[in-house]
Amino acid sequence: MTVWFSEEAIAAWRAEPRTTRGGQPLYSALAIATALTSRAVFRLALRQTERLIGSVIHLLGLDLAVPDHSTLSRRAETLAVARPSSSAGPVHLLVDRTGLKLCGAGEWLVERHGTSRRRSWRKLHIGVDADTGRIVAAALTTNDLDDGSQVGPLLDQIDDAIALFTGDGAYDQDGVYGEVAAGHADAAVIVPPRSNAMPSQTAETAPTPRDRHLHVIAKHGRMAWQKPSGYNWRALVEADIGRWKRVIGHTLRSQTDKRQATEVAIAVDILNRMLELGRPSYVRIA
Repeated sequence: MTVWFSEEAIAAWRAEPRTTRGGQPLYSALAIATALTSRAVFRLALRQTERLIGSVIHLLGLDLAVPDHSTLSRRAETLAVARPSSSAGPVHLLVDRTGLKLCGAGEWLVERHGTSRRRSWRKLHIGVDADTGRIVAAALTTNDLDDGSQVGPLLDQIDDAIALFTGDGAYDQDGVYGEVAAGHADAAVIVPPRSNAMPSQTAETAPTPRDRHLHVIAKHGRMAWQKPSGYNWRALVEADIGRWKRVIGHTLRSQTDKRQATEVAIAVDILNRMLELGRPSYVRIA
């Protein structure tokens, strides 16, 4: 593992003195975000994170204080993480969701004593820019919320115009088409209609985008519809979910809603930064 601290990071490690009443914070948001990022990448507990950061600072010979595990837990409740940026032009947004388990009793405790509460999980909804592969929107909800209900919150996180919106059959809802049209009137919605879908009452006179999808599928088949429509691009968001599970893991380590939201925001930043470091830059020379 190679770790380095820039001069700017060292200077910004300590928090700026506050001018209002109350206790003075010791650590800046940068210091807390650095520790929580290390925790997410190496899948550590907060106490292990404290020891890791302390070891790195000691080995580098830096005169910096080490945030303890209680401070990391408390500051994660209110830490502001920068929202990811999207591409410069109109965005082809790919959406999907997956489940993240909540940390609970270990397997030994389950076998020995049983669990004191039912294990649960949360739904992670993400939006991916098809052109860059970056995660540009994310939302964490309870497992009983409908997937289509999170289209609005995902779109609200994106400042650029939406050119295409692509999702699987779970987003085949009038509300989804309405949410996209409300903020991005020119955006095309590419969602496969359900197998028992019926055309609208105005399909003959004023067909909706969904009616046009149904017409092509009825005429040429569902597989023949996927490639011309661009639905196959949705494989990119499935790949990002796979990267999340391999790099970040299948669980949420935080216990409260706000800390879980911070954990998700930091994970998004990690995956986007890894993508930038691992993707080659192409320059035309002729």
